[in-house]
This record gives sequence, C-alpha cells and structure tokens, in this order.
Amino acid sequence: QVQLVESGGGLVQTGGSLRLSCVASENIFNFNVMRWYRQAPGKERELVAHITSGGSTNYADSVKGRFTISRDNAKNTVYLQMNSLKPEDTAVYYCRLNSYYGDDYWGQGTQVTVSS
Repeated sequence: QVQLVESGGGLVQTGGSLRLSCVASENIFNFNVMRWYRQAPGKERELVAHITSGGSTNYADSVKGRFTISRDNAKNTVYLQMNSLKPEDTAVYYCRLNSYYGDDYWGQGTQVTVSS
C-alpha cells in the first residue's frame, strides 16, 4: 500500500508563504491525478489544486494566482507553494493521489495557520 507523508505546514503571518510537500512511497508516475485539499473547522473539505500526469493544472478561484501545484517525479513528491497567504487559508491540508487502476491514497494532513 502506498504511503503519503505530508510536511511543510506551520504558522505564518498574513502575506507570508509556505511550501507543502507530499512524499509518496512509490513512483508518482503511476498516478495520473494528484490533488491538494483543505478543510477548515466548520467548513466542508474543498479541492484547492490539481495536477495531471501530463502537467495540466487547475485551481480553486480562491487560491488562483497565489498557489502553485507542482511535482518532482525523481523525488516522488507533490508540492503546493502558497504565497500571499490570508487568514481564510487556515486549514488542514491533505494531498490525494489517484491511479489509472482505481487507487486512492490520502496524506495524513498538515496544519496551516495564517494570523492577521
């Protein structure tokens, strides 16, 4: 079973930056879709960014222009670069990888807190 380990969360001031990492125990080339989600207390989980094996990306309107999703196949890692952070970005962030074969793996979550 593939394991996903997330890191990079923390506490930052408004306007600051963080880079989240999601490291897989297998070659991420096997996964055709890689996503980042977030969930804040009292809110539904939402998709914030998406990248395909072909390199296509998509973002939620709330983060477009501020967040960038990327991958490094050699390091089996998916990243989420978060710039110009706002208090409303405060949430637990989760990575999710899906394969052509129906596999569905989630990271353990990493807390991002943005103070005013």
